[in-house]
This record gives sequence, C-alpha cells and structure tokens, in this order.
Amino acid sequence: MSTIKTIEELSNEVIEEFCVFDEWLDKYEYIIELGKSLPLIDEKDKIDDNLINGCQSRVWLACEMKEDRLYFKADSDAIITKGIISLLIRVYSGQKPADILASDFSFIDQIGLKENLSPTRAGGLVAMIKQIKLYALGYESR
Repeated sequence: MSTIKTIEELSNEVIEEFCVFDEWLDKYEYIIELGKSLPLIDEKDKIDDNLINGCQSRVWLACEMKEDRLYFKADSDAIITKGIISLLIRVYSGQKPADILASDFSFIDQIGLKENLSPTRAGGLVAMIKQIKLYALGYESR
C-alpha cells in the first residue's frame, strides 16, 4: 500500500523543484509545462458552479470526497493559470479537509510565485486558494 504524502512533504518537493531555476522566465516555462500535463477535466465538471470567481481567465475547480480525503480536478482556458492550479492540486488533492484548512499555503510565497505574477493573476491565485479552503470547510463540516 502506498503512503500518502503530507501537505508539507508535497510543498517541499515543489520548493525543491523551483530552486533549480535561477530565472523567473524558466520558472514560468516550468509552470506552463505543469499546466500542459494537468489531466483533462470532464466536460460535465465545466459548469458555472465550478468556476472560480476572481480569476481573470476561466478556471474550473471540481472537488469530491473519497474516504475522508478531498480530490480536486481543474482546468483553465489560460495555460499559465492551468499551471498554477496544477501546483495547488498536486499539493492539496488527496488530503484531509482539516489538514487543508490548517495549511498556510506558504510554499507559494517560498517559490516567489505571488510576487512574480501580474496583479490580476495574483488575485486569481488568491481566489484559487480561497476556493480550495472553502471546499475543505464545506466537507469538514459534513
């Protein structure tokens, strides 16, 4: 049986991957590659209820609970945004709602993502994080 990595372990993996790059242009290219590798979301999940408010581009985030863990699927019509949401999904999908709520999402700051995004994209990132937390809050209270 495979062990599920903690949010901290997954966050540290992301931080280590980003440490390889010296230039932000290289980090952007990596984020774009991550977006291209994000599994396709079912068309049935591309509904208004799954759209994240506050993003300049359209971002869908679907969530389901299996055996006390949340699993996220997402898509975006903008490739850089798709890469950003894929980073969040990688760290938070498969985690328990309480662990997501206890997370400070600090790996985002540690890789310098928010400060290197345009104000509208940074606002979208905040909206994505808020939506993940809202899903966790909603499922934790069930």
